Parts: sequence; structure tokens; C-alpha cells
Amino acid sequence: MTMNNFIFENSTKVFFGKGCVKEYLCCLTKAYGDTVMLCYGGGSIKKNGIYDEVTNILEAAGKTVVEFSGIMANPTYAKVLEGAKLAKKNDVSLLLGIGGGSVMDCCKAISIAARYDGDVWEDFWKRPGVFDFEPLPLGVIVTVAGTGSECNGGAVITNEELKIKTGRDYPQCNPKFALLDPTYTYSVPKKQMVSGGFDILSHIMEIYFSEPNEDNVSDDISEVLMRSAIRNLRAAIQNPQDYTARSNLMWAATMAENRVIKLGKRMDFECHQMEHQLGAYTNCNHGEGLAVLHPVYYRHIYKYGLPKFKRFATEVMGVSAEAKTDEEIALAGIEALEDFIVEIGLPVSLQDLGVNENTDLKEIADSCALMPGSYKKMTHEEILGIFKECY
Repeated sequence: MTMNNFIFENSTKVFFGKGCVKEYLCCLTKAYGDTVMLCYGGGSIKKNGIYDEVTNILEAAGKTVVEFSGIMANPTYAKVLEGAKLAKKNDVSLLLGIGGGSVMDCCKAISIAARYDGDVWEDFWKRPGVFDFEPLPLGVIVTVAGTGSECNGGAVITNEELKIKTGRDYPQCNPKFALLDPTYTYSVPKKQMVSGGFDILSHIMEIYFSEPNEDNVSDDISEVLMRSAIRNLRAAIQNPQDYTARSNLMWAATMAENRVIKLGKRMDFECHQMEHQLGAYTNCNHGEGLAVLHPVYYRHIYKYGLPKFKRFATEVMGVSAEAKTDEEIALAGIEALEDFIVEIGLPVSLQDLGVNENTDLKEIADSCALMPGSYKKMTHEEILGIFKECY
């Protein structure tokens, strides 16, 4: 199978580097109306000074600021509707999300819901939606490196009533601008930094471990990005204020999800599916859930994509191929990945995530979508088996 045909465009304008918010935010907001809705999470931006910096800039630019806080780690559909209601009531002209993937994803869903009168879940999340309107414009200021949500239209939302956590990627929801200051990530707690860092690696692996297996640019870039993510995550753990490491992690997160390495690839994302449904039922941390699942999942599929797993072992994880069969090399690569997960302090079992004997793993497994891009066609029974092995 050769590289798939594709059309590529990314409409988000990125401003990267130390001081970029001070330098550009004021002029960027001039293109929009008077009312900005500031969207953020639990309020850590008030402790680290980012909130004051941003609100001062907006006020100096003559903007009316409407606040929407409390966006949770797995943003819910109810929270999206709450935000849309506030945006409509105040005739908001620009959404400004400050935070990580959860805030950005929630804002994208709000940008649709604030301009749409129908049932947003039914028409845009349950199935792919059609736009005959312009979503509310969105700008983002990134404070956590991980999801890469700043340069795509993707948003993962949890419908608590239906127990479904699902993502859609609409280019119309790409942020108009993204401000990436690596120093804004310094104050992120270690646990959050590490799980975000693993999410970067996971996104790249999900794309890499899929057809085509023939020589292609996307796989070449992916290998470099995976090595960079591993190297810089180690450096950032050693010194949380290592600007080089933080810059590289921030840009690797963006590169993993700005659609560049997805071009021509089938993509897997079965592991993300499994984690999303675990999250929908247990509200576990996304990066931690992925760390538990990936090695076990890969042991189930590696034989079906052996050349790629062998290449991952030698090119990314630095496994020596000497005196080993292809299978042994591939397995050594998965083991090296597992060792790295332990080294950076991520959990290795579902019990570590708070899953207990009362959790209905079969119900969760049955709720997982079966992704067409996996090297091995999954069944709900096999997914249940993976959950049990992870327990």
C-alpha cells in the first residue's frame, strides 16, 4: 500500500517563543469585536501570573472580558452548553482559551454551540457535522504541552449521560491564532507535565504504527519527533525550567497534531479509543491511561506490523538488532517503551488509575469503537482481554 492521497491546509497562525503573549495578543484581538470570553480551568493561571498578564493586555486594548472558568480535565458536554449559553448572552466576539488540551477542546465545541441552534451532540459529535455557519472565532494561549490541540480543529468531549467520550476534528474550528510561550509551561505540576509528554509520544505512535509501511516522509518525521519527545521529557524532568527542553516539547506536541505527520497515513488511534472510554467511565487521566494501555496493546498487534515495530525498536528506542530475530527486536522495542514509562513515573496498571473490581470492564470494552487503521482488526473480546491484562 502506497501513501494515501491528501489535501493539506492549516489555518492557525502560531506565535512561538518567550514573551509572545505580551508582544502579539493586543494586536491580534483588534481584528475581533469588543467582548472577549476568557476560558480557563481550575485557576492555576491566577497563581502563576498568566491571568493578570492576559487580563491587563485585554483591558488595555479596551476589551470587555467575560470569564468562563472551571473547565475540567475531561471536558463535559454540559460544560460546553454552559459556555455557549454565556457566550450568546454576552454577545461574545472572540473566545480566548488559556490552558492545555481540555480548555482548547472545550472552547472549540463552544465555538460551534454558540453559533448553532440545533442539538450539537447529535449533529456534530455523534456523527460528522456539516457547517453552513461560521463558528465563533477562537484564539488560544497554551500552558501545557501535550495534546497539540492548538493547531487543529479536534475536540474530545465527554457526554456524561451517554458515557461516551468522543473526538471530532473540524478544520472550521481551528484556532485563528495560537500563542506558545514555553515559559508558561514551567509551573505545570510534574505529574501533569509527564502525562502531557506521554500524550505527545502516544499521538505520534498512533500515526506511525499504521500503513503504509513503504518509505514515506510522515514516518521519517515521526521517528525524529518521537526521539525528541523522549529526550526532552527526560531533560524537563531533570530541570523543569530547561527552556530548550520545554520549547522542544511544546513544538513536538504541535507537530504531532497539526496534521503534517498524518498526511498519507491510515492512522490507528485504537489505543486512544480504549482510553477515551476508560475515561468516560472512570474519569482517569488521559496520558496515564495511555501509558498503561500502549505496551499491552502493542504486544497484541506487533506481529501484524512487524517491519514497523522492528524499525521503531532500532530507530526510536535504540535497541541493538545484533543476534536477534525480527520478532525479538520488535518485542525489545516494546519493552524499552515500557521501561521508559516506568522511568518517567507513569502508572503501569489500571489499578494504579483507580480502576477496581466494581468497574465493569466488559461494558467499557463493548463501548469502544473499532478503528479501521489498526494493524490487526480488533474485536470487543480482544479489547476486554487487553483491559484484563492491564488490570
